[in-house]
Amino acid sequence: MVKHPKAVSAADCATLEQLPNVGPRTAADLRRLGIGHPRELAGRDPFALYQELGRLAGKRQDPCVLDTLLAAADFMHGAVPAPWWHYTAERKRRFGDL
Repeated sequence: MVKHPKAVSAADCATLEQLPNVGPRTAADLRRLGIGHPRELAGRDPFALYQELGRLAGKRQDPCVLDTLLAAADFMHGAVPAPWWHYTAERKRRFGDL
C-alpha cells in the first residue's frame, strides 16, 4: 500500500488521501458520497455528508467520522491542518450527542 504524503494547504491537496486525517477508509467513504477530489468538499455540509454516509451504510456512523469530515472541509476552506479530535467540541456544541 502506498502512503500518500499529507498536504499542508488546500492548494497542495490533489487526492483525498492527502487530506489531513483522511486515510484509505475515509477516502473510500468520500468517494461513496460522490466526492472524488478534495476541492469537491467546498460548499458541502459535513453534517449532511455524515447523515448520508449513515444512510448508505444502513447504520449510524461513529461521531468521530463527523469530526473528520468537519476537519477535512475546514482544511479545504483554508484552515491549517488540525487533528480530527480538535473538532469534537465544535461537533458537540453544534450537533449535540449523535
